[in-house]
Amino acid sequence: MAGHSKWKNIQRRKNAQDAKKGKIFMVHAKNIYLAAKQGGGDLGTNASLRTAVDKAKADNMPNDNIERAIKKATGSLDGVSYEEFNYEGYGPGGVAVIVQVLTDNRNRTAAEVRHSFKKNGGNLGENGSVSFMFDRKGYMIILNEDDEISEDEITLQALEAGADDVIVQDGGYEILTAPDSFDNACQYLKNNGYQLEEAEITLIPQNYTMLSPEDEEKMNRLIDMLEDNEDVQDIYHNMKTDD
Repeated sequence: MAGHSKWKNIQRRKNAQDAKKGKIFMVHAKNIYLAAKQGGGDLGTNASLRTAVDKAKADNMPNDNIERAIKKATGSLDGVSYEEFNYEGYGPGGVAVIVQVLTDNRNRTAAEVRHSFKKNGGNLGENGSVSFMFDRKGYMIILNEDDEISEDEITLQALEAGADDVIVQDGGYEILTAPDSFDNACQYLKNNGYQLEEAEITLIPQNYTMLSPEDEEKMNRLIDMLEDNEDVQDIYHNMKTDD
């Protein structure tokens, strides 16, 4: 899976978030809300929520804000009601794109996402038009920037945890699991001393599309524009990225 786009997406998102520290609590609140909505508000049984909360605390998000986001998601606090859904379409050069959003105004978000596609040479499609090109997987990142974790070590531990695959990247490892093995794998790795930089159920492309330099530039502009939209939670695509 060389050139795996998920790793690149996360690096891009981190850079974008670092440049917008004023919005970081809003990003964390939505991520916590989404994780609690999907898997419940119990940190003990929801690995995605634990990871989202840990990241929020690392950025000094107040506990009251964290608890409020969880309560909104579980229906125990009145407030803004968010909807989660996906847009599907094609970017420049026929790249398959799925945009995951969390919004309190579906009409506004639809118009903004449609505009982003149109402005950058893409077009939105119907539900199901590209989702068949992706597999739903549990996904984790373990950083290894100082080369302290050997490939053999993490591969053995990940397989013991129930992982399907370990992908070596520059500066870390990606670990893939079946969705129903995700929570147990997260807990196993944490219990064995590994820190999970990312942990989520995500979409992984089955194959990748190579673009011309011109189309790749347009596709990167589309991604940048979507990432600037506060309603966009994640962007999945099958553009082939550099190794």
